Amino acid sequence: MTEQPQTPRASRHLRLPWFFAASALLAGCRVGPAYKVPVTPAPPAYKEAQPNGNGQSNSGWKPGQPADSLPRGAWWTIFNDTQLNELEPQVETANQTLRQADANIRAAEAEVRIRKADRFPTLGIDPTSTAGRYNGSPYFNAAPNFVGNTGTSTQYPVEINYEADLWGTVRKNIAAGKEEIQASAADRENILLSLQATLAMDYFELRTADRLQRLLNDTVKQYQDAVRITTNRFNGGIAPKSDVTQAETQLDAARVRATDVAVQRANYEHAIAVLIGKPPAMLDIPFSPLPETTVPPIIPAGLPSELLERRPDIAAAERRANEGNEAIGIAQAAYYPTVLLSGALGYQSTASLATVFNPSNVVYSLGPGLAFTIFDGGRRKGIKEEAIALFDRNSAAYKQSVLVGFQQVEDNLASLHTLTDEADEQHSATAAALESERIFNNRYVGGVDNYLQVITAQTTALNNEVNDIDILRRRMDSTVNLILALGGGWDRTQLPKQ
Repeated sequence: MTEQPQTPRASRHLRLPWFFAASALLAGCRVGPAYKVPVTPAPPAYKEAQPNGNGQSNSGWKPGQPADSLPRGAWWTIFNDTQLNELEPQVETANQTLRQADANIRAAEAEVRIRKADRFPTLGIDPTSTAGRYNGSPYFNAAPNFVGNTGTSTQYPVEINYEADLWGTVRKNIAAGKEEIQASAADRENILLSLQATLAMDYFELRTADRLQRLLNDTVKQYQDAVRITTNRFNGGIAPKSDVTQAETQLDAARVRATDVAVQRANYEHAIAVLIGKPPAMLDIPFSPLPETTVPPIIPAGLPSELLERRPDIAAAERRANEGNEAIGIAQAAYYPTVLLSGALGYQSTASLATVFNPSNVVYSLGPGLAFTIFDGGRRKGIKEEAIALFDRNSAAYKQSVLVGFQQVEDNLASLHTLTDEADEQHSATAAALESERIFNNRYVGGVDNYLQVITAQTTALNNEVNDIDILRRRMDSTVNLILALGGGWDRTQLPKQ
């Protein structure tokens, strides 16, 4: 740093504010395309939610009214299950997958703070103090007795540097970072909703397993009675030995099925424990079969156009499309010159350290700089083309998310109304099979039919009862999946404000 001529102190003080005034004047331009939300056409209504051939509304769905909505956040309360209501909140407080999503949000917020720092100048201190001795002769050997000169130089400058955001690059970087915060927040909500839905489905799987376990336990007792009856008839000489062995085979097969259900139930309980952040050994869910009168709640599906506001995964995809649009503007700004402003104010002295802070040793520098790349071998062009391609990719991902969302709602609406009809048909079939079993059992005891007829009727009745339970399980799963497809009561207003 070279020493400057003395300038009146008042004049020096007046010049420094121009540094900041220039920054404000130069930061008014912005380049890059304006963002428009990618358009995906939405149908006026869900096809699978239309009245069926009899002119009746499909079960499991009703037209959404202005006051209709899933409970925001605690959507699982519509099932009115105390145990489920106790388990679900633990997902948000203890699940480790969700903790990863929380960390992603914090990282995105920190990145925005980093980018915001580019709006301000950097201020630093670079003090130096050097001392040296040198030979004053132009030839090292010309004056053997020459002692040489010594000198010191001390500087205490305060340096300030600023890159003017002339083309909006910094602002676009910040905007892109804010879009990523919102996308990360939507990702987090989507993960939470998926985890909650998984827990609900595992829970209903467990409770239907309990119901199946109760059915099979009752069946084992029934078949034990059948073994006793056939054994007594064989001992009395009324029935052949084959009746006893057939009854014993039927009993053992029922016992095997009952044991297998216990394994499935344990697996569901272990999965629920992990979802709420606990080792499986620390969770015991009481045996609680779903009642036979259980009916899945009716879910208001609303309109397809509302799905764009209600799905966190769709919101995340749309925010990343916007983030990609900002990247195009950043790439475009690289074609324009960069304006640099720098300045320094401090003390410089070549005398002793004690005199360095003398007012006469005040020095300063202030001035703009201009940087412009003339040739880069196509680098900027490649970066811009890459940004455009990534924006197109993100836009397509958003449109695909919307289409998949429509599909998932339609799939589960179709599943629900079909399973409702199937449940009614299965109830009738089960009642008929149980009546047939009763008739053939009475005919066998009366000596009219052989025991093979009873075995066939028992097998048919048990299979129909198992189907009854399985259809209820599928209806509960489809209800949870429909809630998941509809966003679980979430909407875009819950995104963090920009």
